[in-house]
Amino acid sequence: MTWSILARDPAAGAIGVAVATRFFAVGALCPRAEGGVGALATQALVNPIYALEGMARLRAGEAPEAIVAALTGADAGRAARQLHLMAWDGRSARHTGEACVGWAGHLAGTDVSVAGNMLAGPAVIEATRDAFLATAGAPLAERLLAALEAGEAAGGDRRGRQSAALQVASADPYPDLDLRADDHPDPIAELRRLHAVARRRFVHFRRFLPGRDHPGVFDRAVIEAAIAAATRENAP
Repeated sequence: MTWSILARDPAAGAIGVAVATRFFAVGALCPRAEGGVGALATQALVNPIYALEGMARLRAGEAPEAIVAALTGADAGRAARQLHLMAWDGRSARHTGEACVGWAGHLAGTDVSVAGNMLAGPAVIEATRDAFLATAGAPLAERLLAALEAGEAAGGDRRGRQSAALQVASADPYPDLDLRADDHPDPIAELRRLHAVARRRFVHFRRFLPGRDHPGVFDRAVIEAAIAAATRENAP
């Protein structure tokens, strides 16, 4: 199942992952992103341990290629797995097992990695990568959404559509944005809608939550004033 994109925006200090599939609740198992650490996606015949151990190894500073080799090398089911991951500095590595259901494959570019299986063809991941690269300068979440939309337009998951997810992280150990459409006839469009809703209030509120090195802001008047100011600034 699934195709996914990992990408970073070094100018904004952000990294993210987006994924879509004909499978229920892909966001529960497949994507992970952590500020200052990296991002990954585990897919095909999913091994959730890849997500747990992969992120721990990224936190420890291991190289992506070494992590992928260690995780897949110790897994008797590696031929049926697909994994790619990206470190905070943009280094990335990928694995597509020979038993993954076709079409299956992966590719990479500067600050981007794309992988997929059970796809309409290689054009899906090529379009996903190309759309991300073509939207340079836009916010990372917007670029990831555009990338998924392009992959879907190129054929997407050959079985159809059901779920999609998006995570973007920057400074904190939890994401700045974590959106999921678990069971939807058009999950990528639903992610786009949820992102629009998040931009009205949530993304502004999120800036005041505690992080690794600060306690956050807990004066509700300050928070509400900032949200109101952002709302006025973004009003049409």
